[in-house]
Amino acid sequence: MGIISNITEEIRIIRERDPAIHSAMEVFLYPSFKVMIHYRFAHRLYEKGHYFWARWVSQRGVRKTGIEIHPGAKIGKGFFIDHGNGVIIGETTVIGDNVTLYQGVTLGGTGKEHGKRHPTIGNNVMISAGAKVLGSFTIGDNSKIGAGSVVLSEVPSGSTVVGVPGRVVKRGNMALPQETLNQTDLPDPIKEDILNLQRANAEMANRILELENQIRKM
Repeated sequence: MGIISNITEEIRIIRERDPAIHSAMEVFLYPSFKVMIHYRFAHRLYEKGHYFWARWVSQRGVRKTGIEIHPGAKIGKGFFIDHGNGVIIGETTVIGDNVTLYQGVTLGGTGKEHGKRHPTIGNNVMISAGAKVLGSFTIGDNSKIGAGSVVLSEVPSGSTVVGVPGRVVKRGNMALPQETLNQTDLPDPIKEDILNLQRANAEMANRILELENQIRKM
């Protein structure tokens, strides 16, 4: 894809996904737009073995946007970073199509691996604000990662993950248009655990009352 095609595609993606953008000209001020233009150029240099110049271009993008994408990362079509300050994407990260990241997301390594040490993100994935995905494993297609979650292991396709460490609280997500994704329609596992404890406590209290009534009748 050429430079003009890249610019046209980035404008289309940002205008589709961000309701705060009211004109095509505003897109040129948008951090996601700026960093992706830097990334596409840096990635080409990286693939040709020009590692110093690839990092030089990449670091210029970091200084302008606060978003760090290593030029070695592989990113598919329809990628979108909302706001984006503090986003970090490591060298061996692989990102599929139609993926959305929010501010503060880290796609990083644990510091222990060699070779492929960053995550692989499937298609149609949303990773909410402040989430950390650390290690060489796969986040399956159509998955959602809740805000502030820390994901350290494989996530099956169609899953919703929340918590620290992240755990799957829902399965069977369907592919949705990216503009309908949000960070609020996620289960609350702590609330669910409390409700389960309340139900168990009520059942136990009822059982105790039944036993007391039986003893009185004896």
